Amino acid sequence: MIVYHGSTVEIKNPDVEHSYRNLDFGKGFYVTSVKVQAERWAKRKADLSGTSTAIVTEYEMRDELKGFAVKEFTGDLSAWIDFVCDCRDGGADYMEYDIIMGKVANDKVYRVVDMYRRGIWDKVRALQEIKVYETYDQIAFISQKAIDDVLKYSLSYEV
Repeated sequence: MIVYHGSTVEIKNPDVEHSYRNLDFGKGFYVTSVKVQAERWAKRKADLSGTSTAIVTEYEMRDELKGFAVKEFTGDLSAWIDFVCDCRDGGADYMEYDIIMGKVANDKVYRVVDMYRRGIWDKVRALQEIKVYETYDQIAFISQKAIDDVLKYSLSYEV
């Protein structure tokens, strides 16, 4: 499978050390199978950092994940929203895994997650809202071993 990472620099040798904050699935190196999503991430990172350089790096992701602790959120949005809230609150449960896959809490979805997290909406309401939004995927590499064994740099390009 081909996956993409959006940034302001080319990343030939990704690592978990440069993850600086708790995201949806904790600290890790994030990729997506959706090229357009990575391009948007790259442009957003460029805007936030005040640079005009937005780069997408493409990797080949090995299909065989045997031997790795993998957490995959498919259709269970209830477990997903609780996991995302825990990670964004600094929880460490994500560290039990090498790779975590699932839906991404983009800007619209994150607003719903935040309403749930702050107790403004209950889980039923939040899950109903999330279902109406277009969804993209994300894959978080939590361990360096998973990155080194599963991802292979292909190319990068500026957007």
